[in-house]
Amino acid sequence: MTGVHHSFVARNRLWRRLGEAVAAWPEPLSTPTFVVDLDAFDANAADLVRRAGGKPVRVASKSLRVPALVSRALATPGFAGVLAYTVAEALWLVENDVSDDVVVAYPSVDRAALGALVASPRAASRITIMVDDVAHLDAVDALRASTAVPVRVAIDVDAGLRWGGQQVGPRRSPLFDVGSVAALARTVVERPGFQLVGVMTYEGQVAGVPDQVPHQRARSAVVRKIKELSVQQLEHRRAAIAEAVDALVGQGGFTGLQLWNAGGSGSLETSAADPVVTEVTAGSGLLGPTLFDHYRSFSPRPAAFFGLPVTRRPAADVATVHGGGLVASGPTGADRAPTPWAPAGLRLTGLEGAGEVQTPLLGTNAATLEIGDLVWFRHAKSGEPFEHGTTVLLADGDRFVEEVPTYRGHGLAF
Repeated sequence: MTGVHHSFVARNRLWRRLGEAVAAWPEPLSTPTFVVDLDAFDANAADLVRRAGGKPVRVASKSLRVPALVSRALATPGFAGVLAYTVAEALWLVENDVSDDVVVAYPSVDRAALGALVASPRAASRITIMVDDVAHLDAVDALRASTAVPVRVAIDVDAGLRWGGQQVGPRRSPLFDVGSVAALARTVVERPGFQLVGVMTYEGQVAGVPDQVPHQRARSAVVRKIKELSVQQLEHRRAAIAEAVDALVGQGGFTGLQLWNAGGSGSLETSAADPVVTEVTAGSGLLGPTLFDHYRSFSPRPAAFFGLPVTRRPAADVATVHGGGLVASGPTGADRAPTPWAPAGLRLTGLEGAGEVQTPLLGTNAATLEIGDLVWFRHAKSGEPFEHGTTVLLADGDRFVEEVPTYRGHGLAF
């Protein structure tokens, strides 16, 4: 790790600070104990706004999954709107006044949620759904008796890199070339009951891949080259797509796009620099999970932790904690495992790793831990760990100032 916030000294200081907060909390804590450090969260939010260079930052709720944290980010000058991950979630955010501007990042065929959307003029005016196929429009039309309530639509365009006959990047949308995007845009514009308002181009191969990994110099150099080529290719392709969509102005009442969303926490500078892009998205950069530790462009402060109690001492140099198997989604590998973080000097075993019911830990500080002590872990991804708990404690210095519900704590499972 690099930087003062990743040093052993800082991690041991964090262990003492959170220990003091736990000791002062008036009620027994369930485990895993989820904590967000508000100082780090706010510092990360301010840095994301700085990196966006004046373009509004839309909050990626998938990377938070705690409504109070979504609201806290939105209260930061420079943030505006939410990028949700399901229509049901978007409806909840609007109904509970978390946001009146929600874009759903992924196409949906959720009949119950789409039915609720077309039945609510208020929700339909505040929520934008994502499409990349005429079938997504058909799914909406199959649920309504009339087109009196227009549905706001954004088109998801694949932002991957085509290089040397290969496709690099997330395999999201089937839409890549200008003609296919323009054809779907024309269909939306001409189809009653839909309002084309935006385009999304998420360049995951730029935003979501570390490019300065220790002991991986050759790989990191290749990743940086892919990012450079992606940014160049995307700038030309976005401009051509924007020109083709602008040619539809005046047809079917279309007055032009209201938004062009792009980027993620790892690509704010390059995404915001594209003149076609009107807004960027960030979420993971607010909490700083371990997959975001090795970027050249930014170094978020670790802000989210989960604590597990030591329940066994099977040997003098081994401390076993209860639970621990909060493994991140994506390709299976060591980088998806949780990282024992505080106190410093702990590591997972190669044989057992992070277990569902117990996790043995080795390392320099394992011998100093006692039964009942909490070990604080970082998750590889942002937002995902909060699916495993109902509340999150918000830390300010060496005290917890509030306990807030996660989506699960609200009885929600999106």
